[in-house]
Amino acid sequence: MAVKHYLQFRDLARDEYDYLFHRTAVIKERFSRYQPYHPLADRTLAMIFEKSSTRTRLSFEAGMHQLGGSAIYLNTRDTQLGRGEPVEDAAEVISRMVDIVMIRTFEQEIIERFASHSRVPVINGLTNEYHPCQILADIYTYIETRGSIQGKTVAWIGDSNNMCNTWLQAAEILDFNVHVSTPPGYEVEPERANLYGTDHYESFADPMDACRDADLVTTDVWTSMGFEAENAVRQKAFADWRVDADMMRVARSDALFMHCLPAHRGEEVDAEVIDGPQSVVWEEAANRLHAQKALMEYLLLGRVDA
Repeated sequence: MAVKHYLQFRDLARDEYDYLFHRTAVIKERFSRYQPYHPLADRTLAMIFEKSSTRTRLSFEAGMHQLGGSAIYLNTRDTQLGRGEPVEDAAEVISRMVDIVMIRTFEQEIIERFASHSRVPVINGLTNEYHPCQILADIYTYIETRGSIQGKTVAWIGDSNNMCNTWLQAAEILDFNVHVSTPPGYEVEPERANLYGTDHYESFADPMDACRDADLVTTDVWTSMGFEAENAVRQKAFADWRVDADMMRVARSDALFMHCLPAHRGEEVDAEVIDGPQSVVWEEAANRLHAQKALMEYLLLGRVDA
């Protein structure tokens, strides 16, 4: 099978996502029964981190071990990449020593350059532009909890960051709608989000309007990694974009709340929302493990029936 990378949500088609959601359910069910499943025995995952991480590292490392393989953690500060080795050279070498690579870095260009010189699949563990593995797990969590997401409405409140961009791509592929509300100056940039059209999202100046009748309300921190210098300005700009109980009340009565974590209670979300009955943030986080196991299995083995 030709090498397939997962650098943004648009890299896979709808039928592939249908397969991955099914495989995630199968793999998760096996995990819950403590049933060993080692399709990636003797396979090695290299995890390259330029940005700090908790959930991404843990879910990929534990997931690879649970599939029978092994994972190697590489921080760019401790490798020749941190001393100026070209990304292309590192890709040529690393991809000759392992079977699959996950990278968590800053600009999307970095991971694209690496993938263009890699002999093995490369997975985006987060860049400034996209976070496809998180949205893969988020959508699986919605399906697991409420059923198909097709035709549903997701309200995105806050910064038009990598999470927002990826939700917008997912909406085009999986046929649902995204209501986006951002402060002035932080609006969606369609070119940066790599959108084909505007049929699946609508922008709202008032976050309450974006949440109205939504099936899912979701947000992220106001200041993403790499933008810390803007924190003071963002604190003022985003003050009215905190997800609170009033926003959840105008959403559908069975609406879910999601957050990719880590969260800052009292900033982008009130504690009564993230810790309330509509929140599925812990299930969402746990599903990173299982969704990424299905993804790694697919990229390395193709479709399997086991």
